Amino acid sequence: MFRLLVVEDDHTIGQALESSLRSHGYEVSWQRTGRDALEQAGDREFDLVLLDLGLPDLDGVEVCRRLREAQAQCVQVILTARHEEMDVVVGLEAGADDYLTKPVRLGELLARIRAHLRRGPAAGPQVAVTVGRLRIDTAARRASLDGREVSLRAKEFDLLARLAAEPGVALSRDTLMTEVWDEHWYGSSKTLDVHIAALRRKLAAAATSPQHVPRIATLRGHGYRLENMAG
Repeated sequence: MFRLLVVEDDHTIGQALESSLRSHGYEVSWQRTGRDALEQAGDREFDLVLLDLGLPDLDGVEVCRRLREAQAQCVQVILTARHEEMDVVVGLEAGADDYLTKPVRLGELLARIRAHLRRGPAAGPQVAVTVGRLRIDTAARRASLDGREVSLRAKEFDLLARLAAEPGVALSRDTLMTEVWDEHWYGSSKTLDVHIAALRRKLAAAATSPQHVPRIATLRGHGYRLENMAG
């Protein structure tokens, strides 16, 4: 059974989420403050977090960062009334994998949760892919460059694995959003750009030489391509 952490201070919304998620077979822990959520995350592992940003004690973005540090592979979905593009970018850069604005239809939310969990650490083909000095082990959900492990968030790993599955092939934004996130994605596609930027930073930091950094090319008006580098 998947374990979900709901962080929501509004009693009506929190109670509705807890009841609906339990009725769909999820184990749910509902916390009303950021501190309580972080305490829970320190005591047990979760598969997915639904996080409101407008919490009464701590800033939700800071909670997002600390949850990411505590549980690197847990999927984080921000569910908030904040809808400006800068809020989306800040939330994603803090560690979120997805960003939904209230009000959201329950059916859409459940579909997104199922999609994230399907693509989570327990999902995916049991294969390893090598592109130049980059190695992607989907069974262990590990990426390494020059023999050094690259610490990736859940969606960063999924995105890199998708690019590495077809090195040298131009992949459209729609293809990446559909296959890495969800075919029913209605949010900002800015999430893709933020995750690409994070991948570039982390790969550059892991490489033993600038010449060994895998290049993710931006194809303006289309999408991205992982260059097929020699080993």
